[in-house]
Amino acid sequence: MRGLSTLDLSSNNLSGLIPKSLENLRFLQYFNVSYNKLEGEIPTNGSFVNFTAQSFVNNFALCGATKYRVPHCVDKKTRRSRRKNVVRLMKYILPTFIFVIILGTVFIIVLMRRRKLKRLSAPADDIPLGISWRRISYIELVRGTCGFSEANLLGKGSFGSVFKGTLSDGLNVAVKVFNLELERAVHSFDTECEILSTVRHRNLVQILGCCTNIEFKSLILGYMSNGSLEKWLYSENYGLDLIQRLKIAIDVALALEYLHHGHTFPIVHCDLKPNNVLLDEDMTAHLGDFGIAKLFDEGETMVQTKTLATIGYAAPEYGSEGKVSPNGDVYSYGILLLEMFTGKKPTDDMFNEEMSLKDCVHEALQENAISEIVAPGLLTREDQHFSAKEECVSSIFSLGMKCLVIASDERINMIQTVAALQRIKARVVASTTRRQRYALSNITRGQ
Repeated sequence: MRGLSTLDLSSNNLSGLIPKSLENLRFLQYFNVSYNKLEGEIPTNGSFVNFTAQSFVNNFALCGATKYRVPHCVDKKTRRSRRKNVVRLMKYILPTFIFVIILGTVFIIVLMRRRKLKRLSAPADDIPLGISWRRISYIELVRGTCGFSEANLLGKGSFGSVFKGTLSDGLNVAVKVFNLELERAVHSFDTECEILSTVRHRNLVQILGCCTNIEFKSLILGYMSNGSLEKWLYSENYGLDLIQRLKIAIDVALALEYLHHGHTFPIVHCDLKPNNVLLDEDMTAHLGDFGIAKLFDEGETMVQTKTLATIGYAAPEYGSEGKVSPNGDVYSYGILLLEMFTGKKPTDDMFNEEMSLKDCVHEALQENAISEIVAPGLLTREDQHFSAKEECVSSIFSLGMKCLVIASDERINMIQTVAALQRIKARVVASTTRRQRYALSNITRGQ
C-alpha cells in the first residue's frame, strides 16, 4: 500500500475522520474523498501539501487550511475554554432568564383573560339585527341564567342549548346558546339572524335580541312558558284534547303559510317537528329553530343542500337528493299532522320498511277504522260528540295524506292546507255547539 499513487473514495457515504497515517504515502499523487460524510481536520503534511479543495468538497464537517475551502479547526484547548465560559454564563444567566420567561407568561395569561372578558362582554357589529332587537351583554346573560346552570336548561338542539333567563329589567327570556365547537354552528347562528331579522308573525318565535362575539354566540328568544309540543304529546303529566290539537295544527300551518307565501321571498324551514313547535302561556303555537332554514332568492323555486333534516320528517326528495323547496315543508307538516292525532312518532318501533306512519293512516282510512289508530282519549264512543269528532279526525288524516304525496309538485300548498283546516275546525265547533244547545233546550223543557 505504501506505493499507492491514486486513491479515489468519492461518493461512498464514508463517515468519520481522514486517517493522519495517509500522510506517510509518499507516492500518492491523486486523492479524492469528495461527496462523503467525513469530519475533523484534513491532514496537512506529506502528499496532502499538493492536494486541492476539489479532493474534499461536499463533506459533513471537515476543517483545515484555507486552501481547502473549509472552516478553520478549533483546537481542543480553545474548545474546553469556551465550554467553561458557557457553563459559567449559564450558571448565572439561565436562572434569571427562566424567571423572566415565567413572569412574562403569567403576565400574558392575565392579559389574555382580561381581553377575553372584554370580548365576551362587548357585542359584535357584523350581524344583521332586526329593528327592535336588543344588544345584551354576556355578563347580563351569565347573571340572568345563573351561569348557564343545569337548573335553567330548557332543552338541547342540534347546535347548542336553550336556557331560561331573566334580564336586568325582569323580563323572562329563553337564551339559545350555540356550541361553536360543533360543525356548522356558526353558519346556523348566521342563518337564524338573517332570516329572523326579516320576518314578523304571531306564530313564529319572537327574537328579542342577541349576544355575539368571537367566542360566544346566542339569541335571546321570547320565553314560551308551556314548552314544546313534544312535551305535550308524550309526557304523562300533560295532555291535549282534540280542539287544542286542531288549534295548534292551524297555528303551525299559518306560520308556514306566511313563510312560503307571505314573505318577500319564500323561506323553507327544513326541520319541522314537535320539538320546534313551542307553546306560550295561552297555548298558542310558535314555530322556532331556523338553524337550517333556506331563504330563497327572487325567482328560485328549489335549491340543493347537504344539510340533513330530522329522520322521519324529511320529504323523500330532501333525504335522497338534497332538494329543498316549500313542498318539502308541506310533507313534514303532513307527518306532524298524523303524529299529533295518532300519538305516534314516525320513528316509532312499530313502524318499519313495510309499514310506516303514513301507510298505517292510509290503511285505516281505507278500512274506515280511524278510531283504532287515533291518539288515546281523543275519541270515545261514550262522547255525545263522537260522530263529529270522528269525522274531524278523518278529515285531518285525509288532509295529511294530501300533504304526503310522493311527487312534490302534486302536494297541496300551505294556503290550501290552512283553508282546509279552518273548514274542519268550523264544522266540528258548529256540530258540538248545536248538540250542546239541543241538550240545553231539552233540559229547559224538562224543567
